[in-house]
Amino acid sequence: MSQQPKYRVIADALRREITDGKYGPGARLPSESELSTRFDASRNTIRAGLNLLVTEGLISSSQGLGYEVRSHEVFELNASRFEDLNFPQNGDAYSTDVTNAGRRPRQTFRVEIVPATEYTADRLKVEEASTTVLRFCHRYVDDVPWSTQATYYPGWLAELAPRIAEPGDIAEGTTRYLADRDIKQIGYFDEIATRMPTPEESRLLEIAAGVPVLLWTRTGYSDSRPIRCTVTTFRGDLNRMNYEIGDLSGRDETQ
Repeated sequence: MSQQPKYRVIADALRREITDGKYGPGARLPSESELSTRFDASRNTIRAGLNLLVTEGLISSSQGLGYEVRSHEVFELNASRFEDLNFPQNGDAYSTDVTNAGRRPRQTFRVEIVPATEYTADRLKVEEASTTVLRFCHRYVDDVPWSTQATYYPGWLAELAPRIAEPGDIAEGTTRYLADRDIKQIGYFDEIATRMPTPEESRLLEIAAGVPVLLWTRTGYSDSRPIRCTVTTFRGDLNRMNYEIGDLSGRDETQ
């Protein structure tokens, strides 16, 4: 059996120490020179091991400042309550959930008329390349890029609910706005997947090399047909999702 390359042995050792808490978020690692002495390895080998941890998103490097453990303050999203009109909200679900978690929400927004892609057309049950309304949000938590949310509405819906296609945010949230116009979302179907980010996603979400994205597609339905398809792209290192299904009276949050 062949031995692991030494740079991987070094990376494994440092990764364990970070995971075990020897080096916490924001802590600086020993210098390349100190690590070279510790592991009896060349500076190039040490650098290769450190760069492996950089690509994993575990540490970051700054010229002249060495290597630092990245801070990962994870935001937890309850996906089963998200957009639930029976759950008290002040504005849209994103702003409410972030504010309730004691964090600060911020978002930029745009509206476009775009042709349906194969992916969205299949979920909206419309013809590919037919007209859809895209409402796109670039969202932040405490000024850190958190997600992008692209919601596609079929063209027929914009005729019944014209604010969907107007520029500017809908303060009460689109799901509540549609419900007020008797276009009620009575169910949804979720799809969750992971992959590496595209260059544009890396730019928008400021994702470090080696960090994947979490894709959450939610297709919402009225009593007769799909009314929207929302594709949310999360930074994989800063987000966690959970669902509440069934009777959870036996779950003790204090344990």
